[in-house]
Amino acid sequence: MTTSETGILISIVIYMIAIIGIGIYYAKKNNDAGDFYLGGRKLGPFVTAMSAEASDMSSYLLMGLPGLAYLSGVCDVFWTIVGLAVGTYINWLIVAKRLRRYTAKINAITIPDFFAKRYHDKSVLNGIAAMIIIIFFVPYTASGFAACGKLFNSLFGINYMTAMIISAIVIIAYTTLGGFLAASTSDFIQSIIMSIALIIVVIFGVNSVGGIDQVFANVKDLPGFLDFNATFDVANNTSSPYGIITIISTLAWGLGYFGMPHILLRFMAIEDENKIKLSRRIASVWVVIAMAIALFIGIMGYSMSQAGVLKTLEGSATETIIVEIARVLSENGIFFAIIAGVILAGILASTMSTSDSQLLAASSSVTENLMDGVFGVKLSDKAKVIVARCSVIVISIIAIFFAADPDSNVFTIVSFAWAGFGATFGPIMLFALFWKRSNKYGAIAGLLSGGIMVFVWKFVIRVQFADTVLDVYELLPAFIVACIFIVVVSLLTKAPEQEIIDEFESIKKA
Repeated sequence: MTTSETGILISIVIYMIAIIGIGIYYAKKNNDAGDFYLGGRKLGPFVTAMSAEASDMSSYLLMGLPGLAYLSGVCDVFWTIVGLAVGTYINWLIVAKRLRRYTAKINAITIPDFFAKRYHDKSVLNGIAAMIIIIFFVPYTASGFAACGKLFNSLFGINYMTAMIISAIVIIAYTTLGGFLAASTSDFIQSIIMSIALIIVVIFGVNSVGGIDQVFANVKDLPGFLDFNATFDVANNTSSPYGIITIISTLAWGLGYFGMPHILLRFMAIEDENKIKLSRRIASVWVVIAMAIALFIGIMGYSMSQAGVLKTLEGSATETIIVEIARVLSENGIFFAIIAGVILAGILASTMSTSDSQLLAASSSVTENLMDGVFGVKLSDKAKVIVARCSVIVISIIAIFFAADPDSNVFTIVSFAWAGFGATFGPIMLFALFWKRSNKYGAIAGLLSGGIMVFVWKFVIRVQFADTVLDVYELLPAFIVACIFIVVVSLLTKAPEQEIIDEFESIKKA
């Protein structure tokens, strides 16, 4: 093993040991399912903010976004960032406080649990919502495992499957041991590591090509690379137009936030709803800066390739741009190798911080919503924690099989899962919080129509009508369809019982 590989390995091993240590520390603090899945609603504002955004900013922050910018230029990533930034802020502004208050009042500890108790329909809503979480979180989690496998494979030449499984075991270990508190605390730490990694990469990259002016000088003549209404085609060295329909479609990424269980759970877990404003400011600032830097790294990476500092990357290999930058940095001695290890730990952090939250959400769907809510299996608090840990392991094994393909594209997988949650849970979350006339029939119709439309639009309409006005991100049409179904079905069916309306009004007046 070379000096650079040794330094990198030291940093990564220390990081993994520390994360597992967090899981061990919090293992004894999980006395019941509420602690395991929601941390007893004890999160402080800083941990709430940063763990929410770290669990949001999965491997696409340090792999997907820079890789896409490297491959196609500024435009696609820029409009994605705008949509995500706006969605983040609005979600914190209108959903966070009301969801925290509502779930505390009705004692809901998972998102399906909230829907079921909000509409007083324990079995059907619980079952459908739980299955949606499992369907979309398994590939989402698999994308995180795949990112880890790609990382170690490209760094040390370790077999992809071996590397992916080892990474998955570490994630499983601290999530299974410590539950929500371990995941949230580690996510907070991981957000710091991610920030450090981004800063180091930028400083080194800019210096390696001779300054920030030279970064842009190396790419300014590439057709469409720095445009906001065109994309760069690296294969043919040409540009393609990026019209208003495509921009609207890309901005629709922001709609996904209203339905992301792993983010919404952080809103439910904060210790004091009056501290949400502080969390919102912290989260919004961090997410904008982090994504802007990720975009710049894509630009800088291509500039480094143009300057001969990095090899030219193609296809899915562009997602390893930060890995390649870290590799070059590590060749400058043991100190810089350890620093490179911190960068790569940042990639692991971005992946783990999302995977742990997704595993918990999927696990809760099995134990709380399917076993208890649908099938009526009653377990003691201690037994629930044991079953929860077992379900994390089982779901992880399934995700490992999904991640077996080393050529899978992280950004593509994440975008589909994001659309799935955004179009199913997003509309019902907004109507559940803000429209008292919505009922369980409308909620069920919204969940089913949104989920079905994501698949239909992705695999039928976008395929049949590629490069037309209908070739838009599936989240947008599916979200609209779900909203229509919720409204129409709610109005055509019996109004909610007075007890449900009184409960809704009490939250509104609080």
